[in-house]
Amino acid sequence: MITLSKSTKINKIQQRQSDLTTYERRQTLLEILRKQPGLRVPEIARTIGVSDGTVRNDLNALEDDGYLTRVHGGAVLHNTMQPQNAAFGVRHQEHSKEKSCIGNGAAKLVLDGDSILLDASSTAYYLALNLQDRNRLRVVTNGIEVARLLAQNSSNTVILIGGVVSQDGSSLTGLLSEQIIADLHIQKAFVSCSGFSVERGMTEVHLEEAQLKRKAIESAQQVIALVDSSKMGHEDLTPFARPMQITHMFTDSDITDEWKARLQWANIPFSVCGENIPA
Repeated sequence: MITLSKSTKINKIQQRQSDLTTYERRQTLLEILRKQPGLRVPEIARTIGVSDGTVRNDLNALEDDGYLTRVHGGAVLHNTMQPQNAAFGVRHQEHSKEKSCIGNGAAKLVLDGDSILLDASSTAYYLALNLQDRNRLRVVTNGIEVARLLAQNSSNTVILIGGVVSQDGSSLTGLLSEQIIADLHIQKAFVSCSGFSVERGMTEVHLEEAQLKRKAIESAQQVIALVDSSKMGHEDLTPFARPMQITHMFTDSDITDEWKARLQWANIPFSVCGENIPA
């Protein structure tokens, strides 16, 4: 009886995997992501027995086919990334490519162990999708979908601040939320808005949301604005963050040269996130 060494067995398994057709390999990749959603490109490549470049090409093709969305270092399957709240899901789909790029870019500022605040916006949800490989995060949010997503990682501490439930059931606001935030020390607050101008800064259509974000900004060392280009030049009911309070802004590649010049004139550091998401 011939006994194969462990290394020989591994080589044979990798050889069989490398012999898979493109279709079979991509189906295997999808199954791996279903079972272990936090895996990064190098880990997937080792599991399947192919190069990192092959995995990236497969992920890009599967994204084009609508199976997944590319995030920093890997990908998220669509059936695992959809919000459970129907009304929030509608907002989640609006300008989805731009929000995904912004979320990917902003996620690079978050390190393991950070204390962060995310608002209840759909853009913040895309940011949360890009944080699934981070560990030991201390997350404060009034967004029910954001809290549900990040709490799936047992190493995170997620604080869903209490208050009055919004009409669409996606967020909590009110005096109780504001009091909780005032007592917290937050390293980085990630906030979106319904409108932005260099004169009034970030504005919000809902008064309760605006007041909560003001409190968050007061408690945060850094304020990172998540503003897709469709909101530039649009002013809503009430401002909550002046331009000088913004530490950094992330926007998308549809921003005009005129708006880039305005942000520079207002001394707001900003990053323009492209549509191609790197691994």
